[in-house]
Amino acid sequence: MTARRVGIIWNPSKTTGTELESALEKAVSVASPGTEARWFETSVDDAGQGAAAAAIEAGADVLVVAGGDGTVRAVAEHLAEAGGDVELGIVPLGTGNLLARNLGVPLGDAAAAFTRALTAEARAIDVGWLEIDLDGGTERHAFAVLAGFGLDAHMITETDDDLKDKVGWLAYVESLGRALSASDTLDVRITADDEPLGQESVHTLLIGNCGTLQGGINLLPDADPADGELDLLVLSADDAAGWADTLRNMVWDNGVKRLATGGAVAESSDSATHLRLRSVSIELLEPRVFEIDGEDLGETTRVAVTVQPGAVRVR
Repeated sequence: MTARRVGIIWNPSKTTGTELESALEKAVSVASPGTEARWFETSVDDAGQGAAAAAIEAGADVLVVAGGDGTVRAVAEHLAEAGGDVELGIVPLGTGNLLARNLGVPLGDAAAAFTRALTAEARAIDVGWLEIDLDGGTERHAFAVLAGFGLDAHMITETDDDLKDKVGWLAYVESLGRALSASDTLDVRITADDEPLGQESVHTLLIGNCGTLQGGINLLPDADPADGELDLLVLSADDAAGWADTLRNMVWDNGVKRLATGGAVAESSDSATHLRLRSVSIELLEPRVFEIDGEDLGETTRVAVTVQPGAVRVR
């Protein structure tokens, strides 16, 4: 269905208004004549939730987010919490663009992304809701892609921002060595769907709604953003043999072998545990940095996550 009243929520740190207006004009002239667009900037004080509320108040039936993962997450959070029929479109302009990658949104072509946002049929996707204890108190946030601690979170905190601006997601690769040395194993108590899993020694823990990362890496092979569940990956490698087992699990068990045999369920190994669930609570015996959709939330020792099925309709 063609969008008629569009609220464009854009991050001015990622692009210019002139570039976006030009891309929108191409999309409208070819695919969506008669579209009415209003523009809403994000800011340091408003990652996108406030802009989304203002756009909806102004009568938008589609919110098109032109920005990175953080802006997309903020707008999706508002839509999931507010409910209603307003749909989400994405013009990916960030480093990772993870939700866009997983949904097949065009990358590096703003006009094509606008065309999809204005004309495509919407698909309902889930979001995860995170309740986390931080120094300032307990906070609640939604995520559309991934949340967790360990290697992934430390890669975010260790990545050089200037290098990221120059080479994009490859900057995360450069930070891998520092991230490995910054994240040791620690004891963690996990309860999945109200069933205790016991205490485990964990290096990295990820809860995902989508599974594909930059470079085409499929970290969570069972993840489907519209299945009403989240996917849990727990890595426990603490030496060379453990990391060799982790690599084999990712590349062979859940990569080549899965493609060859048509396996439908992700395989676990000694160092890598895969689970599908609707809720999970995590207690860490030592504080660790926790991230959602590429954003560092700070250190925590307690997190609880639930899924909201079909929370946001995305074009």
